[in-house]
Parts: sequence; C-alpha cells; structure tokens
Amino acid sequence: MPADPPGGRKAVAVWGIGVAVYFVAVIFRTSLGVAGLDAADRFHVNASALATFSLLQLLVYAGMQIPVGLMVDRLGTKKVLTLGAVLFTAGQLGFALSPSYGMALAARALLGCGDAMTFISVLRLGTRWFPARRGPLMAQLAGLVGMAGNLVSTLVLAPVLHEIGWTAAFAGSAVAGLVVLVPLTLFLRDHPEGYGSAPRATGAPGAPGAPEASGAPGGFVRRQIRESWAEPGTRLGLWVHFTTQFPAMVFLLLWGMPFLVEAQGLSRTTAGGLLTLVVASNMALGLVYGQIVGRRQSARIPLALGTVGLTALLWAAVLVHPGARAPMWLLVTLCLVLGSCGPASMIGFDFARPANPAERQGTASGITNMGGFIASMTTLLTVGILLDATGDNYRIAFSTVFVLEALGVISILRLRPLALAREAARAREAP
Repeated sequence: MPADPPGGRKAVAVWGIGVAVYFVAVIFRTSLGVAGLDAADRFHVNASALATFSLLQLLVYAGMQIPVGLMVDRLGTKKVLTLGAVLFTAGQLGFALSPSYGMALAARALLGCGDAMTFISVLRLGTRWFPARRGPLMAQLAGLVGMAGNLVSTLVLAPVLHEIGWTAAFAGSAVAGLVVLVPLTLFLRDHPEGYGSAPRATGAPGAPGAPEASGAPGGFVRRQIRESWAEPGTRLGLWVHFTTQFPAMVFLLLWGMPFLVEAQGLSRTTAGGLLTLVVASNMALGLVYGQIVGRRQSARIPLALGTVGLTALLWAAVLVHPGARAPMWLLVTLCLVLGSCGPASMIGFDFARPANPAERQGTASGITNMGGFIASMTTLLTVGILLDATGDNYRIAFSTVFVLEALGVISILRLRPLALAREAARAREAP
C-alpha cells in the first residue's frame, strides 16, 4: 500500500468540500461576535451572562474534541462531517428563533457540538488526500478559509442584522448549512482509492502491536487516547495551540466589539473595521506561516513563541497606555498582530501530526485542538466576571491574557526538548 497519497485535482475538490463545511461552521460560530451587544439587549443579560453564550459553545466544542477525533478515526470523515453540518445548522436556526435566554443557550450548545466535528475532519482529509510534505500548508489553508468565514460574519452578517433584524438574519444564514450538505453527501470521500489505513497488527491482547482487549467496550477509545497522549509531540502541540490561539479568539468571538466600542469609544462601524483587520491579517499571515513551516521545520518553535511575545507586548501597550483611550495607530497594530495568532496556533498540529500514525491522526488532532479552546473558554469567562466585578474595567479584565500566556510558554519550553528528540529519532528510523 502506497504510504503517501498523490494529491492532485481530485484531492483539491474533495478537500474543498470539507473546507466549505468548515467555512460555514465558522460563520455560525463567530456570528455572536458581531451580535454581542444585540444579544445583550434581546435577552436582557449582563456581561457575565453574555459571556456564557460563547463559554458554553466553546465548552461543548472543547469537550467534543477527543470524542470527535475518536469518531473520525473509527467512522471516517464523511459521516462525522455530515453529522456536524446537520447539528450546527439546527443550532443556528434554533438561535434565530429562540424566545428566551435559556433556549438560546441550548441552541449555541448544539451549534458548538456540530462545529466541533468540522476542523478535525478537514485536517484528516488533508492528511489522507495530500502528501505529508503538504501537511503544514494544507492546515494553514484550512485555517485561512475558516477566517474567511469570520470575515463574512463581520462584513455581511453584521450589517444584515441591523437592517432586517435578529430572526431573519440568523435564520437566513442557516440556509448555508443546507447548501453545503448537498456536495458533502454526494461527493465527499474519506480517502483516495487504495490509500486506506493499513490494518493494525493483531494478536493476543497485551501482545506488542495487538489491540487492547478489542472485544472489550472502550478498548479502542482507551488505546487511542493513551497512545496519542504518550507522544510528547501531541502534548507539545496542545500547549502551542493553547498559548497562541486564545487572544484573537476571545477578541473576535465576543469581547473585541464591546472593548472597542465601550472602552475605546469607537463607533460600531470603526470597531467592525478593526475586527475585519484581524481577520485579513490572519488570512495573509496564514499563507506565510504555512510556507515557512513547510520549508523549515526548525522555525516552528521560534514562530510560535515570537507570536506569543509580540501579542503580549501589544496588549500591554494598549492596556497601560496613559490616556483614557489608546491611539488608533496602536489599536491597528494590535489587530494586525492578533491576526498572527490563528496561523501560529496551527503550528501545534505540525507537532502532533508527525508524532502519530494515520490511524491516530483524528484523536491526536482532537487533543491538540482542545488547547486553544480551553484557554479561550477560561479567558471569556474570566473577562466577563472581572468586567462585572470592576464596573467594566477592561484593563483589569484583559490582564487574564498574560497569565495564560505565561503558563503556556512554560509548558512549551518544558516539552520542547523531548518532543523534538523523539521526532528526530523517528526521522532517522524512517526508510
């Protein structure tokens, strides 16, 4: 069985279908980011309750990452993506029609569940349809398309929401989920013909290479999680994702618009332009990061840590600025730098991918992908609580960013030597 798939036009077409599903999922995921103030008015809630929308959505998303990875490894990409598209479409429609805060929360949880099934599936398509050397670039391209979905939320959904109202805007956007289901069910395939996973070695339970009590319930699950977590590259990937992704995620998903409007005194139009700048920067830098990592694996850690350091520096400059409001040039620079967080977070998968065989890619990606969303959940909730406790003091509330970044950097530096040594040993053993 050939080890490396050939890529080509058919691979691009199939991968494109998966990415289209992810694109729609990101539109739905980030739609609350441009509607946060509207949601607070519609459901009559304070900052903490508003943060609960995004927190619950991310809690479901993060909690689903390992189960989804296991599902992808066990059931295949097409089944998982199809289920995800059905769930996030139902969640978006439910959010449009929710008459109460409780029902809206349930709808966002359903959306988060479906959204959780998309990105790992797209990463799996990339590894199954393209040569391994294309892995970093395909992952960055997938992230770039996802950010394009964020751009649609900012440029399209925001003005439509204010023109036609809450229900019509969110219900109308849910149609996109139905649209992507058609090519997904008709044309998507898990892998090229002849490039399926090699079967695992069989034998008596406990024997080297044998499945762990294959007939016992949960044996597959325990084995996948244990073997993925045992790889230092998987754990390093999780911490890279944890440390790099959350500053931009928190800004775009919920707190960016209120911060720019309420704390910085900008109009909604100007604030929306700055959110768009974050997305545009992310898309441009995604291609740059993908090319650099694809050509020089040694650049992964410097890129990740450099992004963390620059992000912390710009946030500090904005928050400690002596005036009541930061100057526009500084806010623009912050947004440009926040755009690097998404591409940097994709580097986490470039540590997990070579550390795990094909049959464990879904599980390892799920573990890695939990990192940034756990950090985002923590920050979203903490910012909301601190805003309520301090009378909307954004300087104190956003100080959470520095605490989590410090924790992540310490963990990256601790795991880096072991993960890179294991990776180098594996490369020497390869034929």
